[in-house]
Amino acid sequence: MRAYLLLAAIAAAITFFATWFLTNLANRHRIYPEIRGRDSHSVPTPRLGGLAMFVGFALTFGAAGLLGWFHSVFVDPSVVVGVIVSSLLITLLGYFDDLYDLDWFLKLAGQFLVAGILAWQGVQIVSLPIFGLTIGSFGMSLVVTVFITVLIMNAVNFIDGLDGLVAGVVLIGTAAFFVYTYLLAQQTSPNNYFSLSSLISAIVVGVCVGFLPFNWRPAKIFMGDSGAMLLGLLMATSALSVTGQIDPQLLSRSDLVPAFLPLVLPLAVLILPLMDFTLSVLRRLRAGKSPFAADRGHIHHRLQDLGHTHLGSVLVFYVWTALISGSALAVFFVPAAAVLPYFVLGLAASLSYTLWPVMPHRRKKKVQQ
Repeated sequence: MRAYLLLAAIAAAITFFATWFLTNLANRHRIYPEIRGRDSHSVPTPRLGGLAMFVGFALTFGAAGLLGWFHSVFVDPSVVVGVIVSSLLITLLGYFDDLYDLDWFLKLAGQFLVAGILAWQGVQIVSLPIFGLTIGSFGMSLVVTVFITVLIMNAVNFIDGLDGLVAGVVLIGTAAFFVYTYLLAQQTSPNNYFSLSSLISAIVVGVCVGFLPFNWRPAKIFMGDSGAMLLGLLMATSALSVTGQIDPQLLSRSDLVPAFLPLVLPLAVLILPLMDFTLSVLRRLRAGKSPFAADRGHIHHRLQDLGHTHLGSVLVFYVWTALISGSALAVFFVPAAAVLPYFVLGLAASLSYTLWPVMPHRRKKKVQQ
């Protein structure tokens, strides 16, 4: 655990200073786009945060390779190359999209290419354990891996519309996923607690911690598409790589929850982003627009229309992410039946906080009537 905490701290420090440097550089040379109609800020703000996040991730990932603790993680050079190359390419794709607003089809094609490189280099769903049976083929695993990776990247990117929103949501969800992968490693390989999934999760937590002070409202810098898609790619990489840690022969029927959590937990954490992504695509297609055409109809915009402040809308996402990721993680320790009452209480509290701005308006209408 100390090794992971050390790397998280290194990632946070590198990302913090890289973000500080790029913020000052961008402001000095006015490297920032014009304010758009759907933007929630009124002061021109740099969008170079994704570059700082990549620097924090890449340098920390490289430092881990120099430490003897993580020797087993770096045994397969193709996987290491795949992670670094795909991370660099998605950051560059997002950077150019931030600068030149790339055509949606070109951007989507680039995402599929990056996800394909990652999967081809060995980061993919190795097996899917179902009641002791292992199913899946190389071709099917490759296709499913690419689809999941692109889906998660876009889900994270679609909610990047408010200060501190993506960094905080990813921080909360990835912290829960790190705990899961670490405990899973203890159970499946007692002599070696180090894995690619835990390593990436720890670094992502550190990157978000280092970036968030500059992105908190009022944000001094945005992560842009480069940062959002990078975080989505790394979340997908961590989730997909952990599926290979589980040997179905070692799991009884009562142990099936650990087998499915690597796929369920990231999707549960991203339930709001995935919902937002789905609704946005359907809304735009119904209007005859591109599924990736930007608008002001995202969930975080609707929360503000509902009456939440900018910060309040962000906190709604934090609350739901904490509830869902915490509940999913708790199932790893205790039976689902024991978690259910606490989940119901948390659900009631989360719904109350989400809908509370509506209550004063209804009371006002009743008084006026």
